[in-house]
Amino acid sequence: MNYKVLVVDDEPGIRDVIKEYMGVSGFEITESEDGISALNKLYKTDFDLIILDVMMPKMDGWSLCREIRKSSSVPVIMLTARGEEYDKLLGFELGVDDYIVKPFSPKELVARAKAVLNRTHPEKTQEEIKTVITFGHLSVDLDGRNVSLAEQKLQLTPKEYDLMSFLMQNPNKAFSREQLLTSVWGFDFYGDDRTVDTHIKMLREHLGNYRSWIVTVWGIGYKFEPEK
Repeated sequence: MNYKVLVVDDEPGIRDVIKEYMGVSGFEITESEDGISALNKLYKTDFDLIILDVMMPKMDGWSLCREIRKSSSVPVIMLTARGEEYDKLLGFELGVDDYIVKPFSPKELVARAKAVLNRTHPEKTQEEIKTVITFGHLSVDLDGRNVSLAEQKLQLTPKEYDLMSFLMQNPNKAFSREQLLTSVWGFDFYGDDRTVDTHIKMLREHLGNYRSWIVTVWGIGYKFEPEK
């Protein structure tokens, strides 16, 4: 089930990070740069979740939240650089479902979004969540956090697992090194592209005869392309 999420933030960079990271996790993202345009979209589309910044031009997040609550109970996650207790209390009084302070971890945002949606939309939760993904003799157990090859668990570091798991959940899709850094390490990671290259090299060594399934896409980055 793809949830429809409206992201309202006047910073394009923040919207891009949220769209990229949540899009990979299966969310359908719509963007708005201010409260007025967000209201117009809310009149036309039924969203499952709103991620809402506080400080915006034309109409701030508090005012927009008040308008939303006049006619809708759609869950709202407040996203703001302000972390004072008063702001959080005001948000909860206005009917905000969760509150995240910038700078934030994209992984935390996705986790909180899923938690809010599972709580507020239980009827839309999948009856069975697939936790093991298999391609030939290669499989990833998302609950157990391990990757197995021919039924033998690979001895991966936590970050090697995160990268392998991410690629296996998105087969045949090419990602730039920057996208992989954002999606696997987090947008606040301080490093360079060589970090991705090093981990890809290590994963290929672990995969042995399956190393060719991690494909270098020249001029772009990498993708996981299992043989059919």
